[in-house]
Amino acid sequence: MQTMTSVSVCCSCGACCATYRITLPRVELDNVAGGWVPVALTEPYTATAACMREHPEVPGRCLALEGIIGVTVNCTIYPQRPSACSEFAPLSAIGYGDDACDEARRRHGLPPLGGI
Repeated sequence: MQTMTSVSVCCSCGACCATYRITLPRVELDNVAGGWVPVALTEPYTATAACMREHPEVPGRCLALEGIIGVTVNCTIYPQRPSACSEFAPLSAIGYGDDACDEARRRHGLPPLGGI
């Protein structure tokens, strides 16, 4: 989700951040040289991977997500988000979803964006 002003549908959606658990390589963590994702928002998964922590009161929702799904949302670490997040449904910001984006939206009662 974006922190900058934008007409991106992602700024009012956030369904992906509350549906899919984000797994990332540990080399992306900021406690590793060259890493950028705040390690405090992750938990160990395997020897080479971590997961973004979930909100303690809303299982499945990324701890970095603020706001109301389908209304307005914000990623509190947008510039430092994992590559899995920045690569997810790359055209959704301009209104074109893919199967994973549309499934996340469906699970939260939102209409699919649909493909190109």
